[in-house]
Amino acid sequence: MLKLRPAIVVETRRTGAESATGGEQRLVVELATDSEPARTSKHREAIADIGLVGVAEVGDEVIVNVQALDLGLGSGGFDVVHVNLTRGLDSQRDHGPANPARAHVMKLNYTSLQHAVKPVEQELLQLPVQRPVAVLALHGQLAGVAWAFAQAAPGRRLGYVQTEGGALPGGHSHTVRALREHGLLAGHLTAGAAFGGDAEAITTAGALHHGLRVLGWDAAVCGPGPGIVGSSSPLGHGGMIALDSAHVSLALECATLLVARMSSGDERKRHRGISHHTLTVLDLLLEPVTVALPAGVRSPVGADLRAGLSAVFGGAMPSRPPSDRPALAMDVERPARIARHDWRRASVDLPAYAASGLPAETMGRGLAGDPLFFGATLAGGSVLAELIVDASEESP
Repeated sequence: MLKLRPAIVVETRRTGAESATGGEQRLVVELATDSEPARTSKHREAIADIGLVGVAEVGDEVIVNVQALDLGLGSGGFDVVHVNLTRGLDSQRDHGPANPARAHVMKLNYTSLQHAVKPVEQELLQLPVQRPVAVLALHGQLAGVAWAFAQAAPGRRLGYVQTEGGALPGGHSHTVRALREHGLLAGHLTAGAAFGGDAEAITTAGALHHGLRVLGWDAAVCGPGPGIVGSSSPLGHGGMIALDSAHVSLALECATLLVARMSSGDERKRHRGISHHTLTVLDLLLEPVTVALPAGVRSPVGADLRAGLSAVFGGAMPSRPPSDRPALAMDVERPARIARHDWRRASVDLPAYAASGLPAETMGRGLAGDPLFFGATLAGGSVLAELIVDASEESP
């Protein structure tokens, strides 16, 4: 059930993401209770999607969903504004980019936040698309992929398709905003239940086709928004959207790259080396895809992994007790299913990425704390650039 509470806005904080027609607004609110006035209760962080509930001002009465903050979720440390009672749901966006004239398709349909959009799926299907697609399992991989792609393929246009699996509002991503400011993303489409990008797609297939065929992107990155959901089970996590996205890319006859989730710093053994999230997707894929590794890593699993990591990252590898080191040498139950993919190596430049000023944190760990995670994303961006060349050579 929704856990809704009345509150008063006591502070508005600009993030650079908000505008009169969209984005996200950061707020501080005070909850109202039955026993005490709203203005004397505890301050709480909150966010408001401007495209859905409008711009809030100090003193506004709002209804907030408090469930994530009350549960202490790591990726949901704030309340979410459900409706602004003071300003209501006006028509300020009736002609805006996310709710244009003649909008006829609902997103978040049959919920109290359903809203009409005009989908991008208007053009005829043109196959093969052929241009390459990098598939992500975590939003934290996006910045490294985009930066390395730009270094390897200057002048090429890279677009981002945001899928389900994490945060659904397009305006919630600080990474997308930073990449747009640096000129590293040519566009941002939100697909499926995700919303609030430059334009809306009903399906991931429609978004990729539109971006690559109509908007002229040279390549695309496809993956969830921030705040992945998960249950510590093989299939119950938002990263499984990578399986769907990869199959869509393959069906459109795109060169498909899976960006491996790897870690040298995660305390959870299932994510060390190459994460079980990536291994599960590689096992279940119906067709082989390309997978990138940092140069020098001879194998993503088995006894070669520790030697490869030491060769690539050297002293940057965090020290761990000897008893913990075997966690990086993962055993794969069905190795043939993993080995069938096209494994490629690419050089990575962690110091240069660190100097870029782009987001460099995953699960609270920075570059020094988890160099392999970021090295894998940089390798993914470099190999994605290689796939553009491969695709052009295969074109008639």
